[in-house]
Amino acid sequence: MAWRFKASKYKNAAPIVPKAEACVREICVGSYQTYGNNIAASAAFMAFNWEHSGSSVAVLPLDDCGRKSKTMPLLHGHTDTVTDLKFSPFHDGLLATASQDCLVKIWHIPEKGLEQSLSDPEAVFSHKQRRVETVGFHPTADGLMYSTAAGCVALFDIAAQKEIFSNNEHPEVIQSASWREDGTVLATSCKDKCVRIFDPRAAGSPIQMVAESHQSIKDSRVVWLGNQSRILTTGFDAARLRQVIIRDIRNFNTPEKTLELDCSTGILMPLFDPDTNMLFLAGKGDTTINYLEITDKDPYLIEGLRHTGEQTKGACLVPKRALKVMEAEVNRVLQLTSNMVIPIMYQVPRKTYRDFHADLYPETTGYKTELIASEWLNGTNQAVPKMNLDPAKREHGDEPIIIHRGNLSDFVKNLENLKAKGKTQNQHQKPATTSMAKRNDNEHFVMLRKCNNGEERNGNGNAGDCNEKRLHQAKVQPKEECSLNQSELIRKFEAKYKTDSEKDQQAQQLHHHLDDKDSPTEHSTGSSEEASSSAALDTNSPSGSHSPPKPMPRTSRNNSLPESTTPQSGSGGDSECNTPRPRPRTTAAAAYKPRLGPKPFSSNTGDVSFDKVFAVPVAPGSHENISTVGQDNCGDAPAGGSKPDLIVEIEIQKSEPNVAGNGNGNGVQKSLTTSERRKVIYRDIFIYVYICVPSHTPLRIGEILSRQIPGECNGFHANHERVAVPLAGPGGKIAIFELSRPGRLPDGVIPSLVNGSNVMDFQWDPFDAQRLAVACDDGIVKLWRIDEGGLTEPTNEPQGELTAHLDKIYFIRFHPLAADVLLTASYDMTIKLWDLRTMTEKCTLTGHTDQIFDFAWSPCGKLGASVCKDGKIRVYNPRKSETPIREGNGPVGTRGARITWALEGHYIVCTGFDKVSERQISVYNAQKLSAPLNTASLDVSPSILIPFYDEDSSTLFVTGKGDSTIYCYEITDEEPYICPLSHHRCSSLHQGLSFLTKNHCDVASVEFSKAYRLTNTTIEPLSFTVPRIKSELFQDDLFPPTRVTWSATLSAEDWFACNDKSAAKVSLKPEGMDTLSSIQQVPAPVKKPEHTQFGNKSEYETNKQQEIQKSVSARMEYNTKLEQDDMEGVDENEWQE
Repeated sequence: MAWRFKASKYKNAAPIVPKAEACVREICVGSYQTYGNNIAASAAFMAFNWEHSGSSVAVLPLDDCGRKSKTMPLLHGHTDTVTDLKFSPFHDGLLATASQDCLVKIWHIPEKGLEQSLSDPEAVFSHKQRRVETVGFHPTADGLMYSTAAGCVALFDIAAQKEIFSNNEHPEVIQSASWREDGTVLATSCKDKCVRIFDPRAAGSPIQMVAESHQSIKDSRVVWLGNQSRILTTGFDAARLRQVIIRDIRNFNTPEKTLELDCSTGILMPLFDPDTNMLFLAGKGDTTINYLEITDKDPYLIEGLRHTGEQTKGACLVPKRALKVMEAEVNRVLQLTSNMVIPIMYQVPRKTYRDFHADLYPETTGYKTELIASEWLNGTNQAVPKMNLDPAKREHGDEPIIIHRGNLSDFVKNLENLKAKGKTQNQHQKPATTSMAKRNDNEHFVMLRKCNNGEERNGNGNAGDCNEKRLHQAKVQPKEECSLNQSELIRKFEAKYKTDSEKDQQAQQLHHHLDDKDSPTEHSTGSSEEASSSAALDTNSPSGSHSPPKPMPRTSRNNSLPESTTPQSGSGGDSECNTPRPRPRTTAAAAYKPRLGPKPFSSNTGDVSFDKVFAVPVAPGSHENISTVGQDNCGDAPAGGSKPDLIVEIEIQKSEPNVAGNGNGNGVQKSLTTSERRKVIYRDIFIYVYICVPSHTPLRIGEILSRQIPGECNGFHANHERVAVPLAGPGGKIAIFELSRPGRLPDGVIPSLVNGSNVMDFQWDPFDAQRLAVACDDGIVKLWRIDEGGLTEPTNEPQGELTAHLDKIYFIRFHPLAADVLLTASYDMTIKLWDLRTMTEKCTLTGHTDQIFDFAWSPCGKLGASVCKDGKIRVYNPRKSETPIREGNGPVGTRGARITWALEGHYIVCTGFDKVSERQISVYNAQKLSAPLNTASLDVSPSILIPFYDEDSSTLFVTGKGDSTIYCYEITDEEPYICPLSHHRCSSLHQGLSFLTKNHCDVASVEFSKAYRLTNTTIEPLSFTVPRIKSELFQDDLFPPTRVTWSATLSAEDWFACNDKSAAKVSLKPEGMDTLSSIQQVPAPVKKPEHTQFGNKSEYETNKQQEIQKSVSARMEYNTKLEQDDMEGVDENEWQE
């Protein structure tokens, strides 16, 4: 048993998660009920489902990073959810997608990635009205693809674009399939709780073996353990515990190892590396990724280090030829979350990473095969040659080996060449020398290249093999073909099989080079599949060296790209900046265009990316390095070591022409345009550098919180003097804590308000910091008065009681403008409005057919909006009608919802759940509620998103009970209407959040919002500030005149009498502070030198010069002020901790 104690080389492989700026961020991923992994990767690209429906696919370079635009190029090819997607192992740009629309499509991804959206695939295969579940490529035969639909297994020849095999013997839906590494047989897992060994080439039934597997019909997965005689399956047992089972096909009916895990509902996706025997188990919806090492003896599964992070939507492994072998990276897992793609590197700790550690990297499966689909179907088996990952044995060192063989037509021609090459080799083996059939030019090129180079590009060949090929070629090659020189062969080959980018950028220079020199060894290059095996030849590089693929420059939100220019010969590698040009629209007609922010920049060298050009320092106190454009070198540094001088243009007045051109003068347009300027300023600042940190000493309350508060209640409410917190235990107690007395609570009985019944909701009066309204489950609303100095002992005597309903109350809401107006919503599905001065009912609103989730008043105080469990949003005018004046479709989920108004009452924001319990935020036009303008999906969580809207900055803060993240969005009046900002991640979970009014923000410290956060044991103040250099000045660009919401605008009597009055607006500028706009940078007057008597001009010349200046000034605008003068940077001392 000594082998048990033998240390594995990969036992200590540790998951290394990069920083947020090194990940692909702000993507849109939903929750999909499929049998696929939702993400796939080749050595060049990654592809994953996009948006909530999942019918589109996003394709990005493998080393891409940074924030992604909603309007970036996509694959739009399916009408329903994409269920599975895979890249070809022999072509990094060939992608297969399967969908619920019963189709399988083949896509060609250009070498530079997607520059525009694609909707026309290279080939389409149909499964005859059956939903396609899985798709993939054969591991050894080039151009052979498989897919499963219901109980059918089908094989397709991509070159011939036809189905070559189909079998329907599986009785239920096939949930997973995996080929053996040698490509001989296929293992499948089925919904009938059985696993099968499937041989499509077998005579009779292709099903060779059947065994009972996991005893649950839930999703199960199967993976073949490399070239071994064992398979591994994941699934659920009869008790719904997650299982991992290993079977040996030599004793198929008896499991070799069964491992019980836990009772989680997430589907385990097994990711296996046959070279290292490393197994990764990623569960859909889980936050952990387990690493296990598989052995051939007991205990068979050895647990390694576990990764814990974001919630998983999908996962895949990156091919070995794309790993960073000089950093001891033995595997890389791409984790797909709801808004990110996280590359998790598994690194083996070593003392030094200067040398290549050959013991960690056995020879792995290569990228070249000479077996094609028709040959495999006829019974030929041929293993894929192995390759060495040692950079010293690779032509381009440790750069990724990328294989790009052109579009499908080029790919088919390449397969035909392989087929013809196989026939030629068969003729070489015949003893009699017969005349050969005429070969095409590419065969001559391949043969000459092998003879001249003496070995293959991947280092697998040797000189001895080449000499043998020379002898064979000398015997069978006709004399007239030998007369062709190598230069002509290369020209013919490029004309046929080179990709478009190679034709455009390399043809002239390479041909000129070949004409000048006659040495055959200098002119030989690989075939099209080998020529790009590491990277394409960089003709723009000064030294002519090869560089790894760099991420494409980020496109702007208006979907513009730089124009491609032809490299100038003799430029010595100097590149010039390309000007952005508009691209034909492939998405919505009116894409979101930020009014402030850097425009995309691009360069011919490919070294300048969006994240590298615009750098912003990391804000202190931020847990995710809040920065949109401040990504620190996601790619490699430029070759020259120095960055080019860049000019950043700021689009600060992009929307003004439309405003000026609109002469209708209606109130809506005027109200929207008046906030244009401050929305521009806040958008730029929030995206880049706003900071949220605890501002003062927290109030420590201990484990006293009640867990029985219903979902319609926010569970926590604060004003500028005190906070109200529900306490655990009977009696409906609510504790009142004074904010002026922070620190730990004293021992003993906590002074509280004893309501006598279970608390359903509570809220402070917005105009009276001493009055608290509490709604109970007996239908009574109790009004409490808190004396100055706070509570000293428990009390059960409220100031007043209001018997509002005969049933339980859902929630209560004070009116935002009128004093003593209270709204109550009850289980009897009615909403009532009360005058608290007279304790009388004034209005009753009807029309709800199910549970009322929330109600929100409009900023003007005239209208109200509600969201209901019946999936409807209703808008009321309470003083005019008891029934809703408008109605529309709301969230479809029944767990709960919240609603609020935005943009001065012209839009409605609603948070809720979709069909699969994924949290989402929807924006509606308040006048048209038929469908949301846009919906943003977040994650799968049971807690309801509670919104808090700041109307001055148009910022929406949302969070839920039990969350640790405060999500921030900007609500705009143009597409996409909801724009994600930098989210704030707290160090612990919170149970509630309550924002204060604007007049309590410390504007001298550039604090634009202030809130209190309730955790399990503390009440913490949060301060949202914007770093500024001139903090001694009042930042009037950040603080426009704000509406007075802390004092009543009108009385209850006036409001019920429809004597409406708009809320006053006041400036937040403290006394004695100068405004930022008053300190304008006026250009200093130019001091004219005193003229001597010899330099005095005549009066005629002076008058003439003034007339010329006036005439020129009248014809042109002259302004010495720069846009940058109005912008504020960040003082260095504000970043210091």
